[in-house]
Amino acid sequence: MAVKTITIDMEAYELLSRHKRDGLSFSEVIKKHFGPQPTAGRFRELVRSARLSEATLDAVDQQVSARRKDPARAARR
Repeated sequence: MAVKTITIDMEAYELLSRHKRDGLSFSEVIKKHFGPQPTAGRFRELVRSARLSEATLDAVDQQVSARRKDPARAARR
């Protein structure tokens, strides 16, 4: 694997190190924070590839419908 050396100031280092846990490299912390973010499209791809049972899909539909009925959680259109 190719590597690059970067220079960051101490404030940036402290911010980065706050997110680092035992066993994680700084590269893993950066990828986790700045890597691909969850999107509806990625979720849709995951669901399609998961081959979920009809019962599971029905349960998801029921949950989505229930959230739409709750004005505190429903997205405004």
